[in-house]
Amino acid sequence: MAIAVVLVLLVVGSVIFHFMSPWWFTPIASNWGTMDDTVILTFWVTGIVFVVVNLFLAWSVMRYRHRKGQKADYEPENKKLEWWLTGITTVGVAAMLAPGLFVWGKFVVVPKEATIVEAVGQQWHWSFRLPGQNGELGFTDESLITPDNPFGVDPADPNGLDDILIASPELHLPIGKPVKVLLRSKDVLHNFTVTQFRVKMDIVPGMITYLWLTPTVIGEYELMCEELCGLAHFAMRGRVVVDSQEAYDTWLTSQSTFSQTQALAAADPAAGATQYAVCMACHGPAGEGNQALNAPRIAGQSAWYLQRQLNNFRAGVRGAHEQDTFGAQMRAFAAMLPDDTAIRNVAAHIASLPGSMAQSTVTGDVNRGKTLYSNCVACHGASAQGIWALNAPRLAQMSDWYLERQLNNFRSGIRGAHRQDYYGRQMAFMADVLADERAIDDLISYINTLKPEDNQVLASRRGF
Repeated sequence: MAIAVVLVLLVVGSVIFHFMSPWWFTPIASNWGTMDDTVILTFWVTGIVFVVVNLFLAWSVMRYRHRKGQKADYEPENKKLEWWLTGITTVGVAAMLAPGLFVWGKFVVVPKEATIVEAVGQQWHWSFRLPGQNGELGFTDESLITPDNPFGVDPADPNGLDDILIASPELHLPIGKPVKVLLRSKDVLHNFTVTQFRVKMDIVPGMITYLWLTPTVIGEYELMCEELCGLAHFAMRGRVVVDSQEAYDTWLTSQSTFSQTQALAAADPAAGATQYAVCMACHGPAGEGNQALNAPRIAGQSAWYLQRQLNNFRAGVRGAHEQDTFGAQMRAFAAMLPDDTAIRNVAAHIASLPGSMAQSTVTGDVNRGKTLYSNCVACHGASAQGIWALNAPRLAQMSDWYLERQLNNFRSGIRGAHRQDYYGRQMAFMADVLADERAIDDLISYINTLKPEDNQVLASRRGF
């Protein structure tokens, strides 16, 4: 009796929860409403089966419960019942699968007028490439990937010279126009998913997969990887912005082509040395840093990271939080660098400064810190040397008091909260693993023991 009551309550509770649940699909923002229709149809088919089977089971428990003096009948088979069950099951399965086949037929046939966008996945970052005036994407090769050519575009292919490169994890699309998204991976298996678009597809190393959609609602939508791709898989986030045609055209004209990026003059460390005078008063003539002036050691840091941070300070992506007092100071100094060329030159000069071990000011449990560093090694490297391909800067031999401050800033939301600070946001996710101040001190104490020079040859061979 009790089992029958539980089964009935299970059915009633499940039905009520389904219709009263606050969780449902996000509002759709593309042409793929048929995806919702097929899922809802599946809910109805499986829901009816769930209700019928469980109520029948409850009735059977009640109807055929044990009674004194009653003996159960044994019937090894019932062909009539088997035919009924086979027929009903066939109809139910066909009702679920047939609509999906029709939807899939539309999904694999891309409209001829669809524009092309390439989405590139890597641990743990999104980037995008669009064809230029000729409407064709250039050839790419993983062996050509370098910090100056992160997409691996073949410079010998004329079709690639006008390719529009978007290194940021933010992609813009015009409303109401179909787009075919080509999917390419630099490393491992990823998945391109924007829940509001209702379409997703795996990104498989060594091949090009695709999906297509027509954006229908102007807005901003989070791009996620829904295939386990490594330790920071959960932090692999991007953004797709659906614009009006006018706003999209404005955004598109502000992007650089491959030929423009390749035409940039090489950074000039000598010119950067002159412009470094702005930085010297705080960071020291050799970039050694000065804790009394809240200036961290910057000598030996990678040029690409220095460039990114200086650009972030200038753009207000970093240092704009009301509690980031020292970041606000850096914004004022970064504004003294007049353009991107000056930033590249200064970064090149700083990167050329000789590295040395900074004085340790943080103490903690090194052995525990080594365990905690297992969450950092996948990005920053075994010796904290930093890995360009993973957007992870060098940590070893940097000012430990500065590392401590930044980890606290990430944990408290002072850093990484700006909508354009994608990598800061990733670090905010990762910093949450550190439970308290003691954990931060232990981690930094272990980093203080690392010497990145041991891994520099290996890193250069890997293109990092």
